[in-house]
Amino acid sequence: MAMDSTKAISGSYGKIYHDGVWLTNAFGIEASVEVSYEDIKRSGTRMVGHKAMSVSASGTINSYKMNNEFAKLIGQIMDDRKGAFVTEIHIHLDDPENTDVAAEWVVLKGVQFTQIPVINFEHGSLVEEELPFVYEGYEYI
Repeated sequence: MAMDSTKAISGSYGKIYHDGVWLTNAFGIEASVEVSYEDIKRSGTRMVGHKAMSVSASGTINSYKMNNEFAKLIGQIMDDRKGAFVTEIHIHLDDPENTDVAAEWVVLKGVQFTQIPVINFEHGSLVEEELPFVYEGYEYI
């Protein structure tokens, strides 16, 4: 059976929300979970087995710089009297041409950013930011 190319999901309709606010300046996000395995030697074979031992979740938000609100929130860790900024990120992907997966929502839980975007610019270019993060869980809703 041939692929129906109209069913390929377009990222153009993806939206990222923080505290119920659509981050209209964000134009991309990647979030994944890495599984770490320990090698298990087995008698009677050269084939090594693998045992899942830990998982680690991380990602990156790509956006145009509009203000420094996020930088201030992430930067609160620089104040010794405050802890890290921990939040949730809601992602909505809804391609109107593919109603089979319409309104897919993912919530990233326990998000903590791993870099503070202090300043970045290049003459003649729009200022873009990469906001790398780690997170503790996710849920499809």
